[in-house]
Formats: sequence, structure tokens, C-alpha cells
Amino acid sequence: MMELSVKQLLGQKLEYGFHGTALTEEFKNLIREYKIGNVILFRRNIENAEQMRRLCGEIREFILRETGIPPFIIIDEEGGMVSRLPKDAVNVPGAMAVAATGDPENARLASQITIRQLRGLGANFNMAPVLDVNSNPANPVIGVRSYGDRAERVAAFGCASIAPYAHSGAHCCIKHFPGHGDTAVDSHLGLPRVDKTEQELEQLELIPFRRAIQAGAPAVMMSHVLFPNIEASGMPCTMSRYMVTELLRKKLGFRGLIFTDCMEMLAIRDHFGTPEGVVASVKAGVDIAEISATFELEVQAAQALNQAAQRGELDMAEIRQSVERILEYKRQLFDAPEAALCNRREDREAVLRMSRQAVTQLGGTPFQADEDTFFCGCADYRVSGVANEDGGAVTFPEYMARTFGAKCLVTPKEPTREDIRQAAQQAKRSGKIVIGTCNGHLFRGQLDLARALAALGKPLAVIALRNPYDLSGLPAEIWKLAAYDYEEPALCALADVLRGGKAEGICPVEL
Repeated sequence: MMELSVKQLLGQKLEYGFHGTALTEEFKNLIREYKIGNVILFRRNIENAEQMRRLCGEIREFILRETGIPPFIIIDEEGGMVSRLPKDAVNVPGAMAVAATGDPENARLASQITIRQLRGLGANFNMAPVLDVNSNPANPVIGVRSYGDRAERVAAFGCASIAPYAHSGAHCCIKHFPGHGDTAVDSHLGLPRVDKTEQELEQLELIPFRRAIQAGAPAVMMSHVLFPNIEASGMPCTMSRYMVTELLRKKLGFRGLIFTDCMEMLAIRDHFGTPEGVVASVKAGVDIAEISATFELEVQAAQALNQAAQRGELDMAEIRQSVERILEYKRQLFDAPEAALCNRREDREAVLRMSRQAVTQLGGTPFQADEDTFFCGCADYRVSGVANEDGGAVTFPEYMARTFGAKCLVTPKEPTREDIRQAAQQAKRSGKIVIGTCNGHLFRGQLDLARALAALGKPLAVIALRNPYDLSGLPAEIWKLAAYDYEEPALCALADVLRGGKAEGICPVEL
């Protein structure tokens, strides 16, 4: 390994985000002062493919000049609701939609498409796939980001997803170890707790992670979840020496890179403090700690980490070993983007095919929509801290109304009695009704709306545009469809089914 100062070593172990579509002077100064080695991008940083390509080039050139080492340029491109790439790139369906096709080869294809976008745009590290088993239907943060509620299915699709990254010049990261699927709290907003023993984790949550590690996953992201029956100190996994080093490194034999989730999520920020959490995570054995947005916290965390080293609190031999791992994976990265790989027509067509294969019928009698159909439902929205702030650009009711020349109503995500009354009043004027739900199992007013419109006695379809759990418990006569995605390819696929096409998907969860 090249000779690095303590500040250079610690800078390699930090991953920071910023605001804006070009590097700001204050962020450049932070990189320069603390030798920050890695950057994470969000939708807020991206306007279009050409701008993203320029930005990634600027980041690479600046960090390489200031640190002597190329950066990981990181992005969360899971697909579906967690898609950060610009509209003139190809965003693939989310995990549950891919699993609903029933074919793990589609997970492999989705990764191949995503790798082409990364290589075409300049990002080189994707924080995906999600290997959480969504065993709790009320989970507010995982849901359709998971391949399903069966460990074997998650393992099969997850291993297919990571395979194309080998020797691709880009890396992927499985998450959120040891499992975020049985939580009832979003760790962006609070501190989740799961009262399982390690033996219980072995029987469900750890199965996909073990399989993916054996299949060569290059990186693992820790979750901000408390497991008090495993880690008695009250530390969440990210900050737990036992979870990071004893369980993941030693018991599961993982030799790749270990990342934190963002350390300014409220699970850490409110309960432990972000700078303190970063120091604790490094002591626990994490390779790279993330802070995604707040400049002051980024400065404070870099200071706190360097001060901990000065006080002799860090195991510098372990730090050097960690940085050797980081540099080894950086040597595997591609050098320059190839613009022609991005936004290929055949990749867009493949996404449309996958979205079409995913649409699942879960009961009721089909009918064909036409100009005498009333469409309603809420717009896409930010259900979790992980979703994009702006939601989607097109709403389901408006898209379908334009497609069929019909009437529509966009409702709030939590319709009130008055909203339901108005919707029923408008629906009476049409012969058929189609409702799109978006996490109605969490915002129950959407399901109250479905039941009220069912009472009109007209042909009714309810379509789950996110979690299929919305469809559980609705009257048997309702035509129930699941699309798992509130994205334009999914809406196009649904329009085809509503014209009379067959729904071919297989639901990946128990309803």
C-alpha cells in the first residue's frame, strides 16, 4: 500500500454527500482538508445524463488530485421507488416487481442494465440489492424494495442480481445487514428494535446474506437496528463490534467492504449523535461511514474521527488493513464513462417487458377499461426517507384518463370522508371504476375509498401501485391487480392489462 498519513487513511473511510449539481467550494475545501475519499450522489445532484457525466468526472478528477486515489462515486440505484438516475437513463423496476416475474434471470438482466447506466454516466458503486426478507407486512421502509417474504426467494433473486457486477468495473452492496425486514419503524425517522435471537436470524434473515457472501458480494451495508437479544450494549448494528466484526466478519466469513447506512438518519443522529456514531462505527470495524447531506455534520465527523486517532482510541493496524481493502476494490473500477452504454433502446424495451411480466392478478373478475371508466387514486409520494423527495412526475389517474379518454380524480394519500364523498359522486357518472392505491395498508383512507366505491355496485378494479398488502381483505368481487411500482413503465403495463391483456405475475408475498 502507498504510504498514507493518518488523515489520508481516515479520509478513505468516509463517504459524503452534498447539495447542488456541481461541487461547491465549501465541499471542495472539506475534501481538501480531510482528504475525503468517496462521494454519494442523490437525485438532488442530477439533472440529466450529460450533467451527471460531467459531475462524476469533476468528482473523480478533484478527489484524485487531492488524495492521490480515485473515489468511489456511490449511488442508490435499487430500481423502482429508489431510483436516482436521470430520466434520460434507464431506471429498472424495483425488487418486488422483478420477483413477481418469477424469473431470477430478470434480476440478472436488471443489474446488467443498471451497470450499463453506471458505466455510461460515471458512477461506480451501487448501494443495491436489498436482501431484507420483508417478513413484516407493516414494514414502513422496506416493502417493495425487497424480493419478498421468503428467504429462499430473496436469496435466489439477490444472488442473480449481484452476479453481473463481478469484473464489470463497478461494485454493488447488499443491505441492510442482518435484516431490516421485520421492523415497524423507518430508521430514517426512528430507532427500530427487533427482539430476535441470533438463532432466529439464522433461520430467516441471514439466509440471503450468507448465500450472497458465498456468491462473492463485494460489499455489505449495516442496518441501524437494535437487536437487544444479540447485542446487549444498546448499540445498533452499525455501531456494534459484535454485529460488524464477530458476526459478519468472523462467523459469516465476509472479506469485502462494510458500509454504514447514512449516519445522519434519525436512528443515529437523535439517539447517539452523528459524529459520535461515525467514530463508534469505525471502532466496530466498519470500512466506510456515510453522511449524506448536512455539511456541518460532515465537518464534525471528520474532526471527531481524526481527534479519536490523535487520542489513541483507534486501532491503526485495523485502520490500515481496512484501507488496504478499500484500495483493492478501487483498483477494480472502470476508468472513464462510455456514454453509448446509457439509455439504449433495447434496455428501455427490456424494462417495459419486465414491468409487464410483473403485473399480478390477485382476485376478482377482469373487465376492459374505456372512456366510460372513472380513474382515481393518490399521486406518488415520499413514504420513507429513502424515497426521492419529488415523488413521480405523472399520477396514475391522469395517466389512465389520458390513455382511455376518461374522467379522473387525484386524491390525497389519506383521503378524508369529504374526499371519499366527492369521489363517489363523480364515480356514479361512469360505468366502471379503477382505483390506484399507494401503500393503502399504511394510509387506510385509501382502502376506505375502495370500499365506498365498491358499494356503488359497478365493476371495480383496485390496483396496488406499491405494496400488494393493500389488496388483502378487500371484497372478493373486486378485481385486484398488483404492479409493485409507481413508475411509467408499470403504468404502461397496467394500461395494456386494462385493455384486455392477461396479468401474468406471481405475488412474492403472502397476503
